[in-house]
Amino acid sequence: MSDPVETVDWQGQQVECAQCAHTDLLARGQCKPRHACVHDRYAKRIDRFFGTHPGLALDYMMHPYFEVRAVATKYVDIFHLSRMRSDPDETVRSMVALRLPQGQLHTMSHDPDREVRIRVAYRMPQHELGRMMHDSDYYVRTVVAKRISKSMLRQMLHDPDSSVRMAVAERIDLDLLQALCGDPDAAVRLKVVRRLPQQHLHTMRRDPDWRVRYELALRIDGAYLKELALDEDEMVREAALMRLLEKKMNDEPEPRRMYGQN
Repeated sequence: MSDPVETVDWQGQQVECAQCAHTDLLARGQCKPRHACVHDRYAKRIDRFFGTHPGLALDYMMHPYFEVRAVATKYVDIFHLSRMRSDPDETVRSMVALRLPQGQLHTMSHDPDREVRIRVAYRMPQHELGRMMHDSDYYVRTVVAKRISKSMLRQMLHDPDSSVRMAVAERIDLDLLQALCGDPDAAVRLKVVRRLPQQHLHTMRRDPDWRVRYELALRIDGAYLKELALDEDEMVREAALMRLLEKKMNDEPEPRRMYGQN
């Protein structure tokens, strides 16, 4: 079944099969207007064409329409793929970033388009991610913080964006986690308090955000839990009091049964 969309090329002109270089394919039923056509501006139809004839992709790497180049990049052999790293269109370069061998991805780590660099950050070998930890885009750095080796996360502790520091807080070694206890963003401190070892939890009991203190009330023990039972926030007090009650019930011995009692 053909797609219910008009058959026009990338310049809005009607596609004329008689003028196409692939009339032999048309005669054999291997391409079809409104279904599989390299000259159509509709990407699905271009993809169907190259999906059937991947060997022709190399002939279209310099085509003036970016969609043709992008789809051709999906099918061209890996040896010719690298020459498309400098294509003027980011859609084409994004496709290159998805297919380029990992050992060559570092050549695209400074691509001018953030979407391309995001794809590079997701695929780049872990030991090379250090070159992208200071990227100008926060989301690229967030991807790096989620993938980079833990030994290098120390260098991202003071990233200017809270989303990046949240990713750091989720993964960094516990002995370095305390460095984020005083982070200016409460969302980061929430990540911290959920991972912080018991012996360090008390350092956050006077956190200005009630959500952080609430998480503390769910984890902290001893005199500090009693302190939180007097917190100014009702939710924090209730959480602390509930835990104190549960502890009391668990600590009380069961009443001894009298002889003969059912």
